[in-house]
Amino acid sequence: MNTIYSLKAVLSELLFDLFGVDDIAIDLQETKKEFNGDITLVVFPILKRSRLSPEATAELIGIRLLEKTNIIDTYSVVHGFLNLTYSRGIVIKTFDTIKATPGFGIRKVDKSLPSSMIEYSSPNTNKPLHLGHIRNILLGMSISKILQASGMNTIQVQIINDRGVQICKSMWAWSQFSNGETPESSGMKGDHLVGKYYVLFDKEYKKQVSQSISSGVSEEEAKKSVKCIVQVQEMLLQWESGDSEIVKLWSKMNNWVYSGFDKTYKRLGTDFDKNYYESDTYLLGKIDIEEGIKNNVFFRKKDNSVWIDLSSDGLDEKLVLRKDGSSVYMTQDIGTAIQRFKDFEINSLTYVVGNEQDYHFKVLFLILEKLGYKWANKLRNLSYGMVDLPTGKMKSREGNVVDADDLMDQMELAAMKLSNELGKASFYDEIEHKELNISLGHGALKYFILKVDPKKRMVFNPDESIDFNGNTGPFLQYTHARISSLIRKGRGEQSKWSWDDFSLTEKERDLILFLSKFPEIIDSAALNLNPSIVASYLYDLAKIFNSFYQQHSVLNAETAQIVAFRVDLCKQIVSVMKTGLGLLGINAPDRM
Repeated sequence: MNTIYSLKAVLSELLFDLFGVDDIAIDLQETKKEFNGDITLVVFPILKRSRLSPEATAELIGIRLLEKTNIIDTYSVVHGFLNLTYSRGIVIKTFDTIKATPGFGIRKVDKSLPSSMIEYSSPNTNKPLHLGHIRNILLGMSISKILQASGMNTIQVQIINDRGVQICKSMWAWSQFSNGETPESSGMKGDHLVGKYYVLFDKEYKKQVSQSISSGVSEEEAKKSVKCIVQVQEMLLQWESGDSEIVKLWSKMNNWVYSGFDKTYKRLGTDFDKNYYESDTYLLGKIDIEEGIKNNVFFRKKDNSVWIDLSSDGLDEKLVLRKDGSSVYMTQDIGTAIQRFKDFEINSLTYVVGNEQDYHFKVLFLILEKLGYKWANKLRNLSYGMVDLPTGKMKSREGNVVDADDLMDQMELAAMKLSNELGKASFYDEIEHKELNISLGHGALKYFILKVDPKKRMVFNPDESIDFNGNTGPFLQYTHARISSLIRKGRGEQSKWSWDDFSLTEKERDLILFLSKFPEIIDSAALNLNPSIVASYLYDLAKIFNSFYQQHSVLNAETAQIVAFRVDLCKQIVSVMKTGLGLLGINAPDRM
């Protein structure tokens, strides 16, 4: 049961009876803390139809609500606002509904309906995953879980960028400097090993450019003509022509990287329903572009390159095929989007990408619309801000990044140190303690990333994320464990209770009504593609519980019936917290 939806239904009927209003959105807001009430009706939109003052309109609605329904217990009027307090009966009915609903907040998925596809991660195979990828992965993973919880089928995909000049740079450096080094011989994860040679290429490239400039060549010419970059470009042409040795090297090094990626994904708790590879998809889109030329969607310039003119849409001209007929990223993305709607029965496709690609996706969606694909208006771009370090921006080719695996190691060690200092795991054996440290470390990382609105640029500070106090993952995990402990201790004293045995305290009312918001929180997070809505709700729920617990004992309450009720209340709080943390990809320990 959702008390707000029930109240909206009653108000809709009441306003029609009073004023003939049936076309005005009912604006209900949470009552401000300085006023009495649970929910506030904004009456200003109704004044044109009521033809009364704001105060008189609010007063009339309040009186009629008390006369006609049992939802409201009291009301007060403050200017153009009607503050309403839910009746005890509604609060009781709300808790009974929550208690009787397994997996409260989670909607059942209708498997017969089309799915929502989410593309995220989509790394390059020239380097390991880093902190920037982590924000992308955590957003994509969490949004997929939230959409699923809101009742949608979801399909998770990625496109792995496994071809191009950047990949050939790692290949060239390995050929020159490796002496046959492999992940097995070096003891390094495959993606780390390949990333090492990507960094080595950049160092060698800068060295050769510097030497060329010293010999009298201009900087612009040196960057284009030094030996290593020329050989890399030749290597790319050889790959595209199917040279067996180059393709063999490319396949070997990419497989090292795929294996490394899979291990990192497993640690983060994510996987994909399908992987797309740029080496398979980079030619997709050419046929559609040729068809678009016939229909005057695209045009060919004198040098044989193909473009689209979007100036009438407030944009500019965009290249879709080079003069030699080769694809650009836009060509590939056009074809891949079309292919996905062929591969799966989907009703939407969401790209999780950094906001520096906003223009690219705006153009992509517009092109697909002009090509006549009706599903083009179902394409969405979850644009997120970059992640910086306290020391500044990361640079992959210089090796100045926070590696994803190293970061997770660091978070686990920090969790172990803190839990040891605070004695949070004294009753765990060695294996359980290690699992707890993983849960706390990863929970700190995931929550710190996901509590921030995706649109905002953020600075990740590991030291701030690991804390059992404040707005952190470990604080929520500890709160969950603390409440779980109360439930375990209260089982032996459990007895039957009924609503006639006691009166609800204000703090208990607050908890019940706040729990009832969980379904709409999930829906809001799904609609806005924003996990921070769930994170904020969980933090507020933990604070409301702690406020209740400071004033009211659970296990030493006045009567056995109150103890039993409060244990049941704790069970619902734990259930919602565990579900909510799960939507963020965070484990909820029962003991700590």
